[in-house]
Amino acid sequence: MAGAAVAPAQADEIRWKMPIAFSSNLPGLGSPSKYVAEQLKTASGGNVQVRVYEPGELVPPFDILEAVSNNKVSAGYTWIGYDQGTVPAVPLFAAVPFGLKPWAFTAWYYYGPGHKMLQEVYANKGFNVHAQLCGIIGPETAGWYSNPVDSLDDYQGMKIRFAGLGGKVLEKLGASVTMMPGGELFQALQTGTIDATEFSMPAIDQILGFHKVVKYNLFPGWHQPFTAQYMLINGDEWKQASEQQKALIETTCTAATMRGLAEGEYKNGKVLQGFQEKGVQANQIPRDVLRELQDVTREVLKQEAKKDEDFARVYESQQAFQETYQVWAKRAYLPADLGEKSAE
Repeated sequence: MAGAAVAPAQADEIRWKMPIAFSSNLPGLGSPSKYVAEQLKTASGGNVQVRVYEPGELVPPFDILEAVSNNKVSAGYTWIGYDQGTVPAVPLFAAVPFGLKPWAFTAWYYYGPGHKMLQEVYANKGFNVHAQLCGIIGPETAGWYSNPVDSLDDYQGMKIRFAGLGGKVLEKLGASVTMMPGGELFQALQTGTIDATEFSMPAIDQILGFHKVVKYNLFPGWHQPFTAQYMLINGDEWKQASEQQKALIETTCTAATMRGLAEGEYKNGKVLQGFQEKGVQANQIPRDVLRELQDVTREVLKQEAKKDEDFARVYESQQAFQETYQVWAKRAYLPADLGEKSAE
């Protein structure tokens, strides 16, 4: 008699702790972490459960990479640009001044070499992590200022919180750049510890209350045309996950990336309109000043590429894609002013 078919063994359940770098109430920036945890639990029937810990509850926001790599926690959700001091190439996956727009970055990441390159960048610096793109938002503002910024000379001696590669650009312009978590910025502005700050897009900056302290908000966000967040997973934990579990995590993070972008795009216009009604001056950086910023940015990126081999090859890959992408983008999309509501 033929033996009865044996059902395949149930894969080990996943029970991961996941500290996050941003409060889960911040749209598009922190909210995808909660979405991912909820969707994974529901879609897996409870087989994959990720518990979210708000910033500082389990791990300080800037320590997430180390904690995940050392398996103090199984996963973390963060903006990986915070780790540029130890992994110089990661800001290129987080936010690039005058770089790709969000949808173009995801094109390079998913269909180009981006995802594979990011795994290599971490491995080359000795970190035991698997990185999964798990959130993206559109441009930040170029910051909140105590006084108007009319030229690049105004950055000389300015005390400003500015993250990532954009911070290196402002340092080159003579600014005193500091780095601190989002939760500390309101008080730092209020007490004069800093003269200015950037953090994110209007829908997020409103929650942090910057408009209550300073009234000059600068655009466009040249330093972060996109801001990408990642789910970092301990490398050993990732290897132990089943193929089904990996596929579910990848799919859920891809969904979170789209939803995070959509959330920001949905909310920002109304919030920015409200800022203006509250006396905030939303000033545009003149085109000639943007050109000057772009020139300084190119200098900084070339210098960084000379210091780190991974930075150089990732930057070269992004530049090559950007060159071909522009052939499409310049022809395909309507100018912004033609997207305005037609007059009745």
